[in-house]
Amino acid sequence: MQISIPELKKLQNPIIIDIRSVENYNNRHIPGAQNISYTNLLIKPNLYLNKNDKYYIYCQHGKTSVGLCNQLNKLGYQTYSIIGGYENWVLEN
Repeated sequence: MQISIPELKKLQNPIIIDIRSVENYNNRHIPGAQNISYTNLLIKPNLYLNKNDKYYIYCQHGKTSVGLCNQLNKLGYQTYSIIGGYENWVLEN
């Protein structure tokens, strides 16, 4: 599933996850986002996610996060890929 930037902004206290590199995250990220690597979420999602919560995940362009969200949703997690990723966030702010 996916969510647009305007839809994301309407949510109260969304749990946002940045799957980009630590360097990219430290350079700039969506306010309030936490940095968890793609690999960690893919291999050990139970260490980072709860099946009762909703998560909004982004990468740089929005493509990698779509695939990751599809995998996590198959495992029973509620994840949404942020359309266009961080680049789209920059364009819309």
